[in-house]
Amino acid sequence: MCFSLRMFMLLFVIILGLCHCHEESSQPYLGKPWVSGPSVALEKEIVDFHCQLFAYPKNEPILLRLFKEGDRSKLLALYTSLDGEPGVFPIIIKHHHEGNLECVASAQNNTLIKPTTSNPHHLKVIVPVKDAKVVISSGKKELFEGATLELHCQCQAGTHVTYKWLLNGRPVSPSPLYYVSDNYLRIYRTNSEHSGSYACIAFNQYNNTVFNSTSPGAVITVRDLVSNPDISFTVLKQDSQNYSVVVSCLSTRGTPPVTFSLYNRKDLVANMTVEDRNATFSVPIVLDRHLGWLQCQADNGDRTAYSQWMPLEVVPVGGPVSMHYDYDIGENFVVVGLRFYCKAAKGTHPRFQWFLNTTLLYGRGSFYYVVEQPPERSVLLMSVGRDSAGTYHCQVSDSFDNATALSSKRLYLDKEVLNRLPVLVVAIVFGCFSFIIVLVSICCVIGVVFRPRQTEEKSVLHLNMKKMTAAYEDELDLSDYSEGIDVMRTTTAVEFDQVSESSVDEWPQIKAERKRMEEKEEDEAVL
Repeated sequence: MCFSLRMFMLLFVIILGLCHCHEESSQPYLGKPWVSGPSVALEKEIVDFHCQLFAYPKNEPILLRLFKEGDRSKLLALYTSLDGEPGVFPIIIKHHHEGNLECVASAQNNTLIKPTTSNPHHLKVIVPVKDAKVVISSGKKELFEGATLELHCQCQAGTHVTYKWLLNGRPVSPSPLYYVSDNYLRIYRTNSEHSGSYACIAFNQYNNTVFNSTSPGAVITVRDLVSNPDISFTVLKQDSQNYSVVVSCLSTRGTPPVTFSLYNRKDLVANMTVEDRNATFSVPIVLDRHLGWLQCQADNGDRTAYSQWMPLEVVPVGGPVSMHYDYDIGENFVVVGLRFYCKAAKGTHPRFQWFLNTTLLYGRGSFYYVVEQPPERSVLLMSVGRDSAGTYHCQVSDSFDNATALSSKRLYLDKEVLNRLPVLVVAIVFGCFSFIIVLVSICCVIGVVFRPRQTEEKSVLHLNMKKMTAAYEDELDLSDYSEGIDVMRTTTAVEFDQVSESSVDEWPQIKAERKRMEEKEEDEAVL
């Protein structure tokens, strides 16, 4: 029962499907349209697009419509096709036509026929470039080194545009500092070398026609930051009682104008704005008095740079003036070069002068060279020769007042004097040699005096020892040891070799010889 019911249901579904297929096959069929036309078109150009059906119902007018893909609200063109002829859509190309186009086919008078849609056809619209200009996205035309410069090339019209950037008429290539992306130019860590006129060239192409537009130049100024200024001053004598200093503030880099300010500790002395990187200020002073500490400050718009602090004190030259030298030794220990040093005991602004006899030496000569090391000292470098022989001395005076000059001691030098051994060295060598001779002589005398006494004491001591030996031997009774001797002879015959036996046989001869020598020494002692 259950199985027959299932078979009935399956048969019903099959019959229903066959009836539906028959119904569909009996309806008119509309194939998928195919759209064709150019893929690239120029704006304002009239272009024909075609839409064609390969399967369509007979004697049924077909409506063909052209749309942008995804936007059925705006009809671009339409065409009614009879008997399957292709539809033609003449279009005046506009910028908004760019994109995917599609053709929709539908039966004009039969709603039972389902509409069909073509595959998309891509259209690229070329709009010629026009009126290019440079926009400074980073803001200002003037910026300081280290900042980022960002430029944007804008065109009033143009599609599918390629850009090139120029700096002072030369192409800008991408690099670690230059970032170029389409119509953007970005420069990191700018400096004064990036200053100039920036322009962009925008161009696009349709077939063999190239359209381009060059922007006007945008002048960019990158200002170098002002460096820390150097401070110095020179002393001027107004009259016999009044003096002043001219303070110089100098920065080696920085884009003008630069504003310099002079401070004495926290007090502003003066300031000025100059078109170069150097400014001078006049300040009255009193000699031999500490008047404070000076500092220069420089500013060209972004930050303030500071100099070192400098004491405001002018001390006149005072003595004594010392002069000394050292030398260089060449082959065979001969002096070949000299260095003279001249220094005053005090003075903040000294002026040094060197003299050979009465001739002033300055700058560079045939055998000398003057090196100034103010305010500490002056150095005279010279080679030793015939021209350098003479009397040397140096004079020191104030650079702002040469009324008073202090002189060092005079020193005569020539090649022979320099290579002559100093008296002190000769005295030391001679003294050491004499000391050695005296020391050796004393040792010899002591040896001569004490040697006989030591010999006499040694002879007496030796004689006493002999006497004690003889007395000791006389006290011995050899007869008591005769038996021992016989025993010893017997033992040696068994245990010792022949040398031992001969030594015992020679004992009376040795004893007699010793006795004769002792008697001889006693006779010599009596005499």
